[in-house]
Amino acid sequence: MENGTKKWGGGANGQEIETPTNITIKGIFGLLMANIDANDKRRVISLGMGDPSAYSCFHTTPVAENAVVDTLRSQKFNGYSPTVGLPQTRTAIAEYLSLNLPYKLSPDDIYVTAGCTQAIDVALSILARPGANVLLPRPGFPIYELCAGFRHLEVRHFDLLPEKGWEVDLNAIEALADHNTIAMVIINPGNPCGNVYSYQHLKKIAETAKKLKLLVIADEVYGHLAFGCTPFVPMGVFGSTVPVLTLGSLSKRWIVPGWRLGWFVTSDPTGIFKNPKLVERIKKYFDICGGPATFIQAAVPHILKQTEEVFFMETINILKQTSDICWDRIKEIPCITCPHKPEGSMAVMVRKLQNLHSLCIEQLIFMVDSLACSSIYLYLAMQVKLNLSLLKDISDDIDFGFKLAKEESVIILPGEEEMAIKTTKFKVKFQLLHI
Repeated sequence: MENGTKKWGGGANGQEIETPTNITIKGIFGLLMANIDANDKRRVISLGMGDPSAYSCFHTTPVAENAVVDTLRSQKFNGYSPTVGLPQTRTAIAEYLSLNLPYKLSPDDIYVTAGCTQAIDVALSILARPGANVLLPRPGFPIYELCAGFRHLEVRHFDLLPEKGWEVDLNAIEALADHNTIAMVIINPGNPCGNVYSYQHLKKIAETAKKLKLLVIADEVYGHLAFGCTPFVPMGVFGSTVPVLTLGSLSKRWIVPGWRLGWFVTSDPTGIFKNPKLVERIKKYFDICGGPATFIQAAVPHILKQTEEVFFMETINILKQTSDICWDRIKEIPCITCPHKPEGSMAVMVRKLQNLHSLCIEQLIFMVDSLACSSIYLYLAMQVKLNLSLLKDISDDIDFGFKLAKEESVIILPGEEEMAIKTTKFKVKFQLLHI
């Protein structure tokens, strides 16, 4: 219908459907993997995706596996679940999260999601309105930018301060926020920085958000994966100071990202999220979402209550060991530096110290290759600035990534803030196989 005023799909007067320009991690990872030379017999060293279940030193607990098998074989959970989640699942998650809070969550505060990614989408979708903006951390997790783009939310970035252990720049928050700011996002433990925020810093965040009348979206998908001197503190501890939307999942702590079992939680003892119109909005949005498989949901109560502490400690010990090795090896490479030793999650950020040159690239590849031959798992997010004048026939970070994949069978990713705009930085995630 080119001659009329309307096109197929609703476009009029030459309008086209707009798609956010953000490049997702999985999208660029797939393109890079497709660029690998099929005739190169070397094993691909993938520094891209953060799936610990792909490596033999990480396994979920038999408690979780048996719980899923039992609910599946019971034939009681083959039908649809309520869109907000099974009642027993919501109750179990409320009890689990309440263990670390000064108040008790209600099952009505819990909404079961298909992983933490869906929880992110829900949070931004229910808060979005015309002209609104959201404050996101930089470095951060690029799914937030993508979701915001689809919801027509303006993104405003506040920096994390590497010299202060990647703490939030609270002065920037005050400068960026206005009457159209709907929320600020906090990722703790940090992805991709590997930081863990102290009780004192989280308290300052809560007080700043209260002053500015901002909601806090607390991404705690790596909750409890803290192995440094700073213990993990849920943002919900400060729910009486500021309303908190807590996002989390089984994925990382139980090593089951493929099960897609997450949660969206209104950590709000003062009752702001109990507003009937807001509750109705949340529930109606869940009516169109579609959550995790019913039999996976049904296994959650047993998984949360019966998993022993020794399982969690084994994971923490591996992460601590590999982060120490990573920290030591990075210090051997003269052109990069790690501003803060990782204390949590499965990531650490590294930045340029001197101009990147071919020797540093060789040392970087040597470090990855040598660690791959040891009985460890390592996951490292790295952001390094490229000096293009020292690299032949390299135009930007994406060009560098594609050529490294083709010539060396090594996969790296652009840094998060460069996912939409080409610059001269790149991000690397190291994931090394237990052999």
